[in-house]
Amino acid sequence: MTTALITGGTSGIGKAFGTSFARSGYRLVLAARDRERLDATAAELKGLGAPHAETLPADLATADGRLAVEQRLADGDRPVDILVNNAGFGLPLPFVKTAVEDEERLLDAHVRATMRLTHAALPGMIARGRGAVVNVASVSAFVPRGTYSAVKAWEVSFTESLAAELRGTGVRAMALCPGFTHTEFHERGNLETDSIPGWMWLDADYVVEKALRDLRRGIAVSVPGAQYKVLTGASRYVPRSVRTRLSRGVSKRW
Repeated sequence: MTTALITGGTSGIGKAFGTSFARSGYRLVLAARDRERLDATAAELKGLGAPHAETLPADLATADGRLAVEQRLADGDRPVDILVNNAGFGLPLPFVKTAVEDEERLLDAHVRATMRLTHAALPGMIARGRGAVVNVASVSAFVPRGTYSAVKAWEVSFTESLAAELRGTGVRAMALCPGFTHTEFHERGNLETDSIPGWMWLDADYVVEKALRDLRRGIAVSVPGAQYKVLTGASRYVPRSVRTRLSRGVSKRW
């Protein structure tokens, strides 16, 4: 029976992955900071068809939180077949106005956690000859704008390299790069969204549906939504200096 571990699994894209997996009859391991929300989400997903939904309270911006999830992923008696590195957050202020401690927490949650959890999960997956790692990045990876874009660019580059390294092992790696998606992300980060046009918004269930389709196809970088495929495709032909200048105009929105 397939087991999937999802970080940040109590809301947004993480919960949408959990919903899809539950309906497919997967066993679930949900990792997030809020124990009460974890328990409520686990009960909900069991009602949707998950035969088992384990909860793992952990703050991935801390060493103890990362270690708890690493140990679960490395447990050979309870193998994890799919790892979704989804947990993360944004910062509302420009780099020079943000406390360096908050910048470090962002790096810990997005880069250090993704790297360490993936490293813990892969040996067992490779030994079994099957498995998948999905790293939830962002279309921000293609637009130079502060630390958030930088960590998402790292996630994409890391995952593309990993996908090539894993070729022939039966294990897949994919970076998921959604655009603006209806979740709690912007509200939690105190990020302004009023000026974002409606056509740029995606639904979390749609994002996950397209992501899982691309994962089955062996695509290393998934960009859901025709509008974002066009935007990210065009960005490859725009000089980085121009992209940097343009990004300043949307720095509080993306």
